Amino acid sequence: MSKSIMLQGTASDVGKSVLVAGLCRILVQDGLACAPFKSQNMALNSGVTPDGKEMGRAQIFQAEAAGIAPDVRMNPILLKPTSDRKAQVVLMGKVAQDMDAVTYHEYKPRLRQKISDVWHSLAAEYDAIVLEGAGSPAEINLRDRDIVNMGMAEIARCPVVLVADIDRGGVFAAIYGTLALLQPEERARVKGVIINKFRGDVALLQLGLEQIEALTGVPVIGVMPWLDIDLEDEDSVVLERARYQVGQDKALDIVVVHLPHISNFTDFNPLAFQPDVQVRYVRDPEDFGGPDLVILPGSKNTLGDLAWLHQSSMAKRILAWYQAGGAIIGVCGGYQMLGNTIVDQVESRLGSQPGLGLLDITTQFAHDKVTVQASGHCLAALPGILAGCGDLPVSGYEIHMGTSQRGNQAQPVFQLGAEHGLALDGAVSACGRVAGTYLHGVFDNAAFTRRLLDNLRQRKGLAPLPGEIPDYARHKQAQFDQLAAAMRQHIDIEKIYHIMNQHQEPVV
Repeated sequence: MSKSIMLQGTASDVGKSVLVAGLCRILVQDGLACAPFKSQNMALNSGVTPDGKEMGRAQIFQAEAAGIAPDVRMNPILLKPTSDRKAQVVLMGKVAQDMDAVTYHEYKPRLRQKISDVWHSLAAEYDAIVLEGAGSPAEINLRDRDIVNMGMAEIARCPVVLVADIDRGGVFAAIYGTLALLQPEERARVKGVIINKFRGDVALLQLGLEQIEALTGVPVIGVMPWLDIDLEDEDSVVLERARYQVGQDKALDIVVVHLPHISNFTDFNPLAFQPDVQVRYVRDPEDFGGPDLVILPGSKNTLGDLAWLHQSSMAKRILAWYQAGGAIIGVCGGYQMLGNTIVDQVESRLGSQPGLGLLDITTQFAHDKVTVQASGHCLAALPGILAGCGDLPVSGYEIHMGTSQRGNQAQPVFQLGAEHGLALDGAVSACGRVAGTYLHGVFDNAAFTRRLLDNLRQRKGLAPLPGEIPDYARHKQAQFDQLAAAMRQHIDIEKIYHIMNQHQEPVV
């Protein structure tokens, strides 16, 4: 049976996901077969495993850090909010049903045995498991049916390290308050504290560190500095941060429309990685500016977000931009919105709804969700912004509950391979300035992305970017190594090993 350790947080967004990825990387560097695990994840960023199961992107990038393929057992429950009150429940990679918060809370006890079975199955195959909690273990109103924080630690019978974010302020109160609200047996599981996202001289914290250790009896085993590391964020709340509101002077300006139910915004990280590209997430039409490319991203509520485009006047701005000669790409839900019509008798039963009318496609919603990894190549003789992409390889994954049919004024973009039934995907308009695809991760394909961007440069009278094509996959691996090195420097990793080795309980 593997050794395990769990990172829980004083709140959401304290950096647990990144630290789990870094610790997985460290354990693998030290020769252990390691896997991440999060029993329940609430996020609109999801991906697809090689066997066609849907799981959270956070656990996928943690698996990448561990050098292994993603496995749905690493995230058996995924909650995808569809509104302020309801979420789609994805169980072991497949849609179970939509539930409101009260219904799901009542349903959770039925999931406990399933989570336990999945956990034991995964733990039997690896030397070490790094678990991640969600939110805070001090959410005492949810404790009686908890399956993701201390409830999960009880299932795994593993020790806990508490992560606190000093950047948001009140870090010592957060640590003390969290531990004070735990039951004695829960508090006994917490073997260390990591203070995350510190800016400044750690010597200024010393008195506080000594006092919090004296007050709680729990040692601070590391103070992680604020790191400028390019790794995936878990959910769209981070799009409000300065990192995603860049104002750099780059040759190409790309606007991603920040839909209310935006999903899989990590699709566009490879674009932001390019040396000549600025990516801006825009919700207010007044911030639209004059971009070189507009992207309509995926959505967990396509019709709701399409209505928002009109209500906010963003649709009017996009259509005016198109009439002025602008270029537009839609991905998944954004692809559907660009079309003529969306026929919905599944989600809202409203019948046919008009799209933006920029692509000659008609979309029919379906009950069954498509979840598949796919690979193939670009078709020959593509026009406009996709010119010259013919035969370039592409790969990615699809997650959608609808199919789109092309009309006479649109041609397909990709030929996908045998795992997808030799299907044609996507559409590009006759003018070559509007295109769409169901393929998430399409911009991870370096040669395709660089060809697209060089076409945008050419539209501005600029030469193609000189030099080697930037490799985002290699960049991500380097970021994992940089994260692991920083954690080794600022966290007592020997103490982590001690906790894992000395505080495991017998599994029953």
